[in-house]
Amino acid sequence: QVQLVESGGGLVQAGGSLRLSCAASGSILSINAWGWHRQAPGKQRELVAGIRSAGRTNYADSVKGRFTISRDNDKNSLYLQMNSLKPEDTAVYYCAASNLRRNYWGQGTQVTVSS
Repeated sequence: QVQLVESGGGLVQAGGSLRLSCAASGSILSINAWGWHRQAPGKQRELVAGIRSAGRTNYADSVKGRFTISRDNDKNSLYLQMNSLKPEDTAVYYCAASNLRRNYWGQGTQVTVSS
């Protein structure tokens, strides 16, 4: 089992920045992919950014150049640095971890960007 706990969400004005954190515990060595997803009201959950064990990253087109995903293995933590935030970035953001058997999810943290 893997437990994920997000923090760092909040209310920010358009153009501002936030840094989300995800603290991981449990069977972390089994995880081969990490990611941040988001779900806005009335919309499907979507992948925002991902990072694999080898360090390769991928981003949704809508956040490229503005968001950066990173991982600190020593602290068992995943981060999402979000810059130049837009109102359309408003959503609940979820930390996710995957191994060969299943996906794990955090409880989510709300990000609200005001115009």
